[in-house]
Amino acid sequence: MSESTEAPQSTRPEDQGAEPRRPRGVHDLFSHGRLTAIPRKAARREQLLAHLSETLFVPGRAYTEPEVNDALRTVHEDCSALRRYLITSGHLTRARDGSSYRRSTTTR
Repeated sequence: MSESTEAPQSTRPEDQGAEPRRPRGVHDLFSHGRLTAIPRKAARREQLLAHLSETLFVPGRAYTEPEVNDALRTVHEDCSALRRYLITSGHLTRARDGSSYRRSTTTR
């Protein structure tokens, strides 16, 4: 009986010649400029919300609710869910009377 002198083969992708795993960017959530789904995982959703607030809303400008909805509809039909997430995460602030929205300078 002869013993094998070969090293055991690794099953890790980075050892098999595959590319190492890279952090996923927000662009992975879009197809043809549209958001494919709102992420369920909080960290991934936070990435998306930061991206949306930075790309769709100008700092210092007041927006009406229809303006916010129209901006959000450019990427996804469920604008009310995205609007709620943006507010609860602190990316957008809403006036107490609901008359206007603004992009936040800080997030929660």
